[in-house]
Amino acid sequence: MTEDKQTGVQALQWTGHSLKVLDQRQLPDNINYDEYNDARGVADAIASMRVRGAPAIGIAAAYGVALSIKQHYSPDNVLWRQEIDRDIDALAHSRPTAVNLFWALGRMKAVLADEPENPIEAALACAGQIHADDIAANRTMGELGADILTDFNVKGILTHCNTGALATGGYGTALGVIRSMVARKPGIQVYAGETRPWLQGQRLTVWELAQDNIPVTLIADSAAAWLMKSGAIDWIIVGADRVAMNGDTANKIGTYGLAVLAKRHGVKVMVVTPTSTIDRNLMNGELIEIEQRQQSELLPNCYNDNPCVSAWNPVFDVTPAELISVIVTEKGCVMNPSATGLRELFND
Repeated sequence: MTEDKQTGVQALQWTGHSLKVLDQRQLPDNINYDEYNDARGVADAIASMRVRGAPAIGIAAAYGVALSIKQHYSPDNVLWRQEIDRDIDALAHSRPTAVNLFWALGRMKAVLADEPENPIEAALACAGQIHADDIAANRTMGELGADILTDFNVKGILTHCNTGALATGGYGTALGVIRSMVARKPGIQVYAGETRPWLQGQRLTVWELAQDNIPVTLIADSAAAWLMKSGAIDWIIVGADRVAMNGDTANKIGTYGLAVLAKRHGVKVMVVTPTSTIDRNLMNGELIEIEQRQQSELLPNCYNDNPCVSAWNPVFDVTPAELISVIVTEKGCVMNPSATGLRELFND
């Protein structure tokens, strides 16, 4: 996969024989790539949040399956499919919420089901295509979203978490819209919430925008309501990890709160996500599994052995469609999704 020339940031690099993963836990202080030669290593990279963001997780998983086939396939190995199935199962259990993970694994399993003459070559071609298609989709969404913002004469934007090249194959979803909009209107004001507890906004979004020389103002998550009341922002623009067919959207914890605040202050909400993130088997957001991470990510070490102190650490929340103004995908935009749902995006 070639470098995305616009952003210069690569979360994932396929070398031809291994997958290099930018360890996002170390950003912005250290830029360090870990190299993986097998699917179990890729599964650990996803579970440990070295790689994060629904589209990037799906791409990494696809390369993980390709590495598994590369490792285990041999005409003389009668058990190669069972070994690959075990690796696919490990990848599937690495993160439960990001539907792109299961979508990508489904694509890779379909390749094997076709019984190609050269499974390794076919799997690598599919993984590479998933990666390239994601970048192309991001570019399309960037322009579609910017078209909407231009029509509304937007002056200020607030984004949450990281939805850029670090979270995708390149360019970004919500951050892709912001990139496209800034290219059209350089004076637009961009705000990024810090996004606790992992600080993806502070560590990743601000860093990524700075790499592109895009001015950005960082705010504490708790300052968002006061910022909206000041009239400084017109739109909140976020990504998604899973979207139900009625338009309910799971995204980084704190997104639901921002949408509630936006409703109170007359601020519009845009969700930018590829159609691979839409779970066509999910009718509403109440059915979305919310990942709970370790208490240690929140608690100071001094409380680790204190039975009186615990932490509740959900990674995502669900924003109901009624609080979303528009969902932008590479197949088009759905305005007021609570009224129509998302079936119009699919021909069948």
